[in-house]
Amino acid sequence: MSHPRTRKAALLAAGAGLVAAAAAVALPAQAAVAGCSVNYAVTSQWQGGFGATVTITNLGDPLTGWTLIWSYTAGQRVTQAWNTTVTQSGAQVSATNVSYNGSVGTNGTASFGFNGSWTGSNPAPTSFAVNGVTCTGGTTPTTPPTTTPPTTPPAGNLPASFSWSSTGPLIGPKSDGRGIAGIKDPSVVYHNGRYHVFASTAQAAGYNMVYTSFTDWSQASAAPFTYLDQTPIGTGYRAAPEVFYFAPQRLWYLVYQTGNASYSTNPDISNPAGWTAPRHFYSGMPQIIQNNIGNGYWVDMWVICDSANCHLFSSDDNGHLYRSQTSLANFPNGMNEPVIAMQDSNRNRLFEASNVYRVGNRYLMVHEAIGSDGRRYFRSWTAAAVAGPWTALADTESNPFARANNVTFSGTAWTRDISHGEMVRSGTDQNLDVSACRMQYLYQGMDPNAGGDYNSLPWRLALLTQTNSTC
Repeated sequence: MSHPRTRKAALLAAGAGLVAAAAAVALPAQAAVAGCSVNYAVTSQWQGGFGATVTITNLGDPLTGWTLIWSYTAGQRVTQAWNTTVTQSGAQVSATNVSYNGSVGTNGTASFGFNGSWTGSNPAPTSFAVNGVTCTGGTTPTTPPTTTPPTTPPAGNLPASFSWSSTGPLIGPKSDGRGIAGIKDPSVVYHNGRYHVFASTAQAAGYNMVYTSFTDWSQASAAPFTYLDQTPIGTGYRAAPEVFYFAPQRLWYLVYQTGNASYSTNPDISNPAGWTAPRHFYSGMPQIIQNNIGNGYWVDMWVICDSANCHLFSSDDNGHLYRSQTSLANFPNGMNEPVIAMQDSNRNRLFEASNVYRVGNRYLMVHEAIGSDGRRYFRSWTAAAVAGPWTALADTESNPFARANNVTFSGTAWTRDISHGEMVRSGTDQNLDVSACRMQYLYQGMDPNAGGDYNSLPWRLALLTQTNSTC
């Protein structure tokens, strides 16, 4: 987990002129047809300000939700908007549907308006994109990833106890002048023959995120970095990513913490520049978290969906795990007020970094704890449904999911912490499927002799491989 240093508020944004655009749609098993046009019109203008309306016409298959993106060339800023939720990062503006105008049939329209500011000039944008596809005024087929996850959950049974082998450090900071102290909080998917890894970059000045990709773990240390503060995700506090492909919208989602529970979307996981500016699941910290957080931090957001709903988990470093949900059709909008999914009077036993996966026909939860020796490790539970109830699996220091006492190292035991990480999944989609056969877990560890400021600790990423697989 990455402790917040600042809280970021959502920005407003939208736009005004005329151009054509396109949209991805929700057909789960076959190619979809996407296309649209956009009418962007300045309706009034005065010294330093203007008003505008935007109308999207959907020329493709029906939409269940939309995000329109454009960029300004003269420094315009959106100051107020209606019938949309908008963010602006630098020149790029993202406008997303609200609860009542996300469904747009073929040849249907959706409209919104806004006020903005300008200095010097107010030219109209020249290009728009809907759900990540550039608008052309025509229609084009869109296809899902070639590594479409299986419709049947992978087979295999979870053991009552676990044992693992670990590599040495595979991914760490580069000598590139950035002054990164640690690479941590990884999320990973295997897609189109490549591992795609997202992680936090930690240093005394704060946090952001990084992306890297490679075809084999032996290439991980040499794989180039793309720092996501150089993308529309932007600068400031962003940390603890989770990545997955949301099949109903044919979009990749990156979920992360910004002081709020935030997300960005992208039609192409291999294009870091394609991520949208941050948007939020909540308007602010939910009241139940405010009531229970004490001196902790609201961290480590995690999304998993079942056949009907999408669930958002988060932790507070104070012994509470929270869960809220929205319908699969309404995601990412409409998250309800969280409930406490699990709690422990000893905050160290239920600290942070929860992961939830589907393993066969059950769900597996792992959650990071701080042991009696002060070192990080993982406990685990299973359930028949994402909402629980949860039954302990391997959840003690003597029988953990993953801890230094059930991990063997190929060389020197370079870490005594088995901390925030993610399973290598058998698919890519929102169900978060994991096979129980020879499980692998990408985690963060560090030199046991390191100490000092938490944000400056030398975290590195390494890979656990299960050595007592039941299949």
